[in-house]
Amino acid sequence: MKYVIREGDYLRMGACRTGDGVTFTFAGEKEQVCEIILYEKKSDQTEYVMVPADYCVGSLRSIELCGLDTRRYDYNYRIDGKVVVDPYARRIVGREKWFETSRYTEDYQIRGGFASLAYDWGQDRCPEIDKRDMVMYKLHVRNFTMDATGLSGKKGTFEGLELKLPYLKELGITTVELMPVYEFEELIFPAEGDLPDYVTWKEEQRANQKSKKEVDKVNCWGYVEGNYFSVKAAFAKGKEPERSFKHLIRQMHSLDMECVMEIYFPSTVNQNLMLDVMRFWVMEYHIDGFHLLGDKLPIRAMAQDLILSRTKLFYEYFDGDLLDAPEKYPHLYIYRDEFSYPVRMLMNHHGGNLNDFANQMRKQKEYAGFVNFLTSVNGFTLADVFSYNEKHNLENGEDNTDGTDWNYSANYGVEGPTRKRYIEQVRTRQMRNALAILFLGQSVPLLMEGDEFANSQKGNNNAYCQDNRIGWVNWRNEKKYGALQSFVRKLIAFRKEHPVIRMNKPMQLRDYRGHGYPDLSYHCDRAWMVGFERNRQSVGILYCGAYAVDEGDEEEELIYLAYNFHTGKQFLALPKLPKEQKWYRVMDTGYEEGFLEKPVPVLATQVEIAGMTVQILVGKQEKEDEGMAASEDD
Repeated sequence: MKYVIREGDYLRMGACRTGDGVTFTFAGEKEQVCEIILYEKKSDQTEYVMVPADYCVGSLRSIELCGLDTRRYDYNYRIDGKVVVDPYARRIVGREKWFETSRYTEDYQIRGGFASLAYDWGQDRCPEIDKRDMVMYKLHVRNFTMDATGLSGKKGTFEGLELKLPYLKELGITTVELMPVYEFEELIFPAEGDLPDYVTWKEEQRANQKSKKEVDKVNCWGYVEGNYFSVKAAFAKGKEPERSFKHLIRQMHSLDMECVMEIYFPSTVNQNLMLDVMRFWVMEYHIDGFHLLGDKLPIRAMAQDLILSRTKLFYEYFDGDLLDAPEKYPHLYIYRDEFSYPVRMLMNHHGGNLNDFANQMRKQKEYAGFVNFLTSVNGFTLADVFSYNEKHNLENGEDNTDGTDWNYSANYGVEGPTRKRYIEQVRTRQMRNALAILFLGQSVPLLMEGDEFANSQKGNNNAYCQDNRIGWVNWRNEKKYGALQSFVRKLIAFRKEHPVIRMNKPMQLRDYRGHGYPDLSYHCDRAWMVGFERNRQSVGILYCGAYAVDEGDEEEELIYLAYNFHTGKQFLALPKLPKEQKWYRVMDTGYEEGFLEKPVPVLATQVEIAGMTVQILVGKQEKEDEGMAASEDD
């Protein structure tokens, strides 16, 4: 025999290099005929190595091939005559080029590869950003970079994204969420159906038709069962996707930014494998967190795993005892769409409830977190929320039946793009309102790629198969919507400067420290009195900054957030300030720039707020008047 074989290591799954060979460990019963298939790269000749039945523990088979030169071969398994790709393969061979349809024939088979995982991480460490400091940004590696300029042939790749990291850092992003970057099949083939009884085919015709697979469309997003231990090779510029991705992570960490991976596990995936996947990415790639998708996940085991205890886990549901248990490093985050619907409903006048809005704006847990977002891949972009009444998904090829029908959107008079200046102004103001609401909420804000400069998908709310300018982020919008982009940057900076609006602990709505004000209070046309009756659509929210600082520190400012969802102007009462302090307006979404060049004193006992606008007022010492704009009441 060409190789010396011996029993392998059952504790090391997949193909793992040893001192003088490779150990292959995989799922296989003792009664099954199991073989290792070796494909020689140059000649494409195939070798088969039988795995002795005695090399078995439980339902695992393991064999070590001594003398195997991994540089020359790819591999698969054959179990009872069926070729099986190693679910633990560290590299997948056969998908190096994105959407390469020419190679896919009926007998084409992807293979496992032997990846070199060696990498010099230097002094790299995970930033472990506190939840109150987190600002998340979700993106798709390809879609985010394909239409960008100045990437020098690196569009659609990890290398291209790396060049965009300074942009995200300058924007104020701390945590980047990546849609699937593990290997997945991006080609979607038509479903095979049985031929009608009245159709007869000659055998040679049938054989000819099956010789080549017809590709239906592309799966850009990757929400299918994947090869979870392999980096998506088509997202890397070079021939070493593992190195490309590791370098991206190291660069993120050098900028004090975290990387969260989105992973979809269908219920057919073994739960032990799920845990192995997560441990692997943490240990091998220094991943900071996972956004988990799928049903019947072993969430409790994931949350309590000792290796993952300092890895941020994002999921739609955790048991209450996990969320409320004291943690040295809280790492569990509830991630679901409960924030977006109350906000959209109020903003676009689809009913809505001010009480729901207020609760969403202050939701928090001491030992766990929430993620707030207004848009996601499953729905309209932020610009489209205010440009379309209905979804426009015909180009997906599913007769516009795909995608959610519950968008709570509005077009403000014209469906889609318009040259009417008034409508464009209303839409842009509504985007400012939405962004202000997002970044002024107490929980962790998440911005969807391109929303900061009004990226549109032309009304497509399910662009999973649009590998074109519908699905790609339109960076040309930066110039037209530069003011909106700048507004986002200033909002994030304001959030960072005022910790009271992002405190880690829930607000108690009382003055439990004797500062003279509750930590959080609500106001309407009379101070300290508000009713959340259904027809009310305006509210003032007061934050007492003193609750965000330790004793002995300089007290924080009083922050008053004024929200008006009515179409007409409203008046909201301003609580009385301590002596020598005044209210100053610092932000008004009624203005194109949002934030005012200079704070404007408000001398009245009420603040006037125009229809469909948001304002920020700050309580400051009177001595700070110098250099400020004149009062609007002068």
